[in-house]
Amino acid sequence: MSQTAIPEFFVYGEPARALDVGFLHVETVLARASVHSGRVLAHKHLQMAQVTFWTGGRGIYRIEDETWSFSAPTVSFMPSGVVHGFDIEPGTDAIVVSIADAALAVIAEHSALPLDQPVFVTERGDGVLWQRLSDTIRMIEAEYTEAQAGMEKILPPLVAVALSCIARLDAQSQAVMVPAVVALGGRLRRLIDRHFRDDWPVERYVEELGTTRHLLDKAAHQVLGSGVRQAIGERRLVEAKRLLLFTIRTVEDIAYETGFNDPAYFSRFFRHAVGVAPAAWRRKRVASSE
Repeated sequence: MSQTAIPEFFVYGEPARALDVGFLHVETVLARASVHSGRVLAHKHLQMAQVTFWTGGRGIYRIEDETWSFSAPTVSFMPSGVVHGFDIEPGTDAIVVSIADAALAVIAEHSALPLDQPVFVTERGDGVLWQRLSDTIRMIEAEYTEAQAGMEKILPPLVAVALSCIARLDAQSQAVMVPAVVALGGRLRRLIDRHFRDDWPVERYVEELGTTRHLLDKAAHQVLGSGVRQAIGERRLVEAKRLLLFTIRTVEDIAYETGFNDPAYFSRFFRHAVGVAPAAWRRKRVASSE
């Protein structure tokens, strides 16, 4: 199947859509059984990664061109833009944690797991580590389900712990091979995360990644869903929204923090992308959360 024919979903069976700042979603595979009936066809998610922790049963898992038979406990980390799917036996279940790339960029600073490549670990490693991962994933599920005050502050550190547990379990397993264009897209995403404030031209990204403008643009469209320049702009916009929503910093400070030398230009950029000025967007979001 060509990459262009592979569907893109929000969660499986639902059309892709824009994700809110700090988006994180948790549900079980069985909760969506009426949609997939045990067969999740090849698909990918744009701007969202997933941790899937299989709690019971067995099946066949596919990542790009590789296939594994698995039984619980098994865990995978799937960056956005990576094609995956699975077939499972009746009663097989997993907890799926979906995290927006923008939220993952902040979590990455506290995670031992590299987040630009898929990971798949099944029935290997220290039993104590598996138990720790299970406990952490179930804490994430409980926090999300109960939705108590402070949930948005508690969930990101728990996700970082879960990712670090996966890194330790994955330490002696073979890397998951993905097509070169997918790997390049993942590396580009992480480079943008580190340097979107620096106002690099596209050519600097080409040079740092040791590729060509054509190949980088192809990887960006396939994995990130847009061209390189647009992807940089979208990353700046997401960071600006995060700072507007979760800090009391001025619009001028946020403009400089996100790499704009001119606050007036930042306000025009934000208004063009969102439809309202930064201060108005902040007031509306704060009011809606009260």
